[in-house]
Amino acid sequence: MDTTTSSGGMVVAPHKAAADAGAEILAEGGSAIEAMIAAASTIAVVYPHMNAIGGDGFWLIAEPGKDPKALMACGSAGSGATIEAYNKAGHGAIPTRGPLAALTVAGTIGGWAKAKEAAQAIGAGKVPNTELLSSAIRHAKEGISVTRSQTALTFEKLAELKDQPGFADVFLVDGEVPEEGSLLKQARLADTLQHLAHEGFDEFYRGDVGAAIADDLERIGSPVTKADLEKFEARFKDALKVELKCGTVFNAPPPTQGLASLIILGLYDRLKTDGREGFDLVHGLVEATKRAFLVRDRIVTDPLRLPEPPRTFLTADWLDEEAAKIDLRRALEWPQIAKPGDTIWMGAVDKKGVSVSFIQSIYWEFGSGCVLPKTGITWQNRGASFSLRPDALNALEPGRQPFHTLNPAMARLRDGRTMTYGTMGGEGQPQTQAAIFARHVLNGMPVGEAIDAPRWLLGRTWGDETTSLRLEARFDPDLVRGLEKVGHEVVQMADDYSDTMGHAGMIVRNAKGGLEGAHDPRADGGASIV
Repeated sequence: MDTTTSSGGMVVAPHKAAADAGAEILAEGGSAIEAMIAAASTIAVVYPHMNAIGGDGFWLIAEPGKDPKALMACGSAGSGATIEAYNKAGHGAIPTRGPLAALTVAGTIGGWAKAKEAAQAIGAGKVPNTELLSSAIRHAKEGISVTRSQTALTFEKLAELKDQPGFADVFLVDGEVPEEGSLLKQARLADTLQHLAHEGFDEFYRGDVGAAIADDLERIGSPVTKADLEKFEARFKDALKVELKCGTVFNAPPPTQGLASLIILGLYDRLKTDGREGFDLVHGLVEATKRAFLVRDRIVTDPLRLPEPPRTFLTADWLDEEAAKIDLRRALEWPQIAKPGDTIWMGAVDKKGVSVSFIQSIYWEFGSGCVLPKTGITWQNRGASFSLRPDALNALEPGRQPFHTLNPAMARLRDGRTMTYGTMGGEGQPQTQAAIFARHVLNGMPVGEAIDAPRWLLGRTWGDETTSLRLEARFDPDLVRGLEKVGHEVVQMADDYSDTMGHAGMIVRNAKGGLEGAHDPRADGGASIV
């Protein structure tokens, strides 16, 4: 896979239309932040199975030479989302689809608003919203070409989606799955985006759009109320970071699993291995992943309810001690349960060096499956990750933020490079981030090759009670045998390039301002340049 280069600016995205929308803003003199709003609005239209404006978003935004700030655009559980209410309705667990799965406020539009303010604070943010959202509005009105992955996932999940409120009206054709390449128009969503473009993003929560959303949510039986929408505001927080030999890596704080992504690299950095492509790379990163996930599953929850400070696990002392426990010739037994998710990651860097790592999601494919008729918005099911057990780490409670698999990444390297990178893929996000980072930074692979190279995923397959380490088909058979020999339960996939492994992307800016970037051949996107 080729690496794209530029000196003027770059946007990478899992759909080319989104990357092009962002690059057009850069070409007109807009900032990376504004380019990302354009890309984010467009991807919500052209990749509707992976994300929507009825979901959440997380940003890392960095000015040249400064540590990034994390913008947390994630909503909380609605006022009616109580354990008692779900139990009275006869549920022992939160439904994964339908109105009772649509139980958290959507935060991504609030993130766009706060990001625009941040752009204005650094002397950018001058491109009007009407221009930023013009690509998204056009695609929603004129129609999009249905992608292979949208057709495949709609067919795969049809039984649980087809009867959800509003779904068939928008995403099916006479009750059938749309064919790849067919035209999909989203007229109501176009009207909503046009209203937000002219009247402001705050309308989503405290204006006419918010009122229409609240009416629809109440009508279908969601626990989210108008008051819940009105209270929402995205917020900036300090990013988490870990020091490596090569530089500093940053990620988003809880309720995201960004902590796990940093622990993986912090542990791998300390292993006494040559780290070359092959057994040492895969085994070392998988064993680091196991230990990172044990910490994640013990402490990551709503940031106001953390049982331990996340930064404890990013100190040199803790990482040294934990890395010493990793056996380079034996796999740790692994009984953990995978966390699914469908998401998009995008990156942007402008000619001044402002960098954005961005991730936007509705959790599972098509989220709750509920499409609100007045606005055309697909609502997320992120709250399905809550537990109805009162003693659980992520117990359901009104106003509480759910656990998020989402985590955008960024790195400042000692040689002057800035890396903006990330992926979709639920449980696989920290694993894929670690793989592409290690391959590019530590092993010197070009950006495109690092993203193209075969990947792995530690976690359970759907309907399979046996924990496994899944590998794409392109791995060397000797490596596979070596992993099995040390105790990994390996499943080789039939695909050379599998969507299961996520859709990764990366932009690297060197000390002189030159850019290298690429996006995953497993997706429908690429890198667009100025």
